[in-house]
Amino acid sequence: MKSKDLKPHIGIFGRRNIGKSSLINTMVNQEVAIVSNEPGTTTDPVKKSIEIFGIGPVIITDTAGIDDVGKLGIKRVDKSFSVIPNIDFGILLIANNEFGYFEIKIINEFENYDIPYIIVHGKSDEEKIKSSLRKKIKLISKEHVVEFNIFDKQLLEKLLTLIIKKMPKNAYNQKSLLKGIIKAKELVLLITPIDSEAPEGRMILPQVMALRDVLDNDALCMIVKETELKDFLKLGIKPAIAITDSQVFAEVSKILPPDVMLTSFSIMLARYRGNFEKYIEGTPHIENLKDGDRILMLESCTHQVSCEDIGRYKLPKWLANYTGKKLQFDFAAGLTKFPDLIENYAMIIQCGGCVVTQKQLNNRLLPAVKKQIPVSNYGMAIAYVTGIFERVVEPFAKK
Repeated sequence: MKSKDLKPHIGIFGRRNIGKSSLINTMVNQEVAIVSNEPGTTTDPVKKSIEIFGIGPVIITDTAGIDDVGKLGIKRVDKSFSVIPNIDFGILLIANNEFGYFEIKIINEFENYDIPYIIVHGKSDEEKIKSSLRKKIKLISKEHVVEFNIFDKQLLEKLLTLIIKKMPKNAYNQKSLLKGIIKAKELVLLITPIDSEAPEGRMILPQVMALRDVLDNDALCMIVKETELKDFLKLGIKPAIAITDSQVFAEVSKILPPDVMLTSFSIMLARYRGNFEKYIEGTPHIENLKDGDRILMLESCTHQVSCEDIGRYKLPKWLANYTGKKLQFDFAAGLTKFPDLIENYAMIIQCGGCVVTQKQLNNRLLPAVKKQIPVSNYGMAIAYVTGIFERVVEPFAKK
């Protein structure tokens, strides 16, 4: 996943040959999805970025038919269902007055992940929805059914208006990372290590996001590497807050005066996008880890791994050293499905989540939260084993 995917995600679901691809083409006013009378034309989820006035840029995902059959068909259906935790809004497309097991299963998944959705009865130029079906759907879903056909521009406008009305505003109205933490004209110090994990000639996304947010809050920004932190402090300038990479917490916390607020990019993102309270609650469970416990490390992106990788090498080593226990670690990258039997994990630790949406990150952790498995994130876990947990979460306490 890339940072350009940090837009509201809309998923379109329905049976084979129901008109999902035609609906997308109508919404974007161009041929972006293959349309065919042959069932099963769409195999894997296909994304398209479009603009919806009133929301802004969104990503629409066309999915395979939820009634597909055969070995490959079952895999396609699984792929379609795997999209649901990663969307902000769902469209269930029906037609020809067909509504049954497949549609109910989709609705249940929408509601399980708290995904707002609408039900659209397509091909209404061929056959309008029967009142008996409306009554049946009303017993199952709180959502009414909207009529649609690809030839009626007024129905398209009605559909788009409904999407705008029901789309959660926090999916596209981005809040500030540091609002309420910093004031205009205050100095924010960004401490950014440069190691083999840093992209050549560039800064990582959380650093760029922090820099932009400082400017948006009319504050001042200074950027240094941890090796130059002492030199900066010799200038006699006191920052309002220092934000660093979690992996250098131990070094930075020893140098930075205790009266300067300190946190990390990962913790900043946890407050902005993650389930912050659950992280606060779950992190101290590090103390309860025992020999043989399994820990699941969640990475939101896929990347090449080096010996300096925080989630794959550094943090597991620090946790083992801190607890003195023989711990086992599993890793899941991207937005892949959780491993089976997640209740076998003593703890789950999520990365900062800089390249995923708030909905995607929270839904990724939802199975663990429901099973009351302690969850933390990289920054908080590192802070805990470093002994500065209270200090680095204090800037965001009760904000």
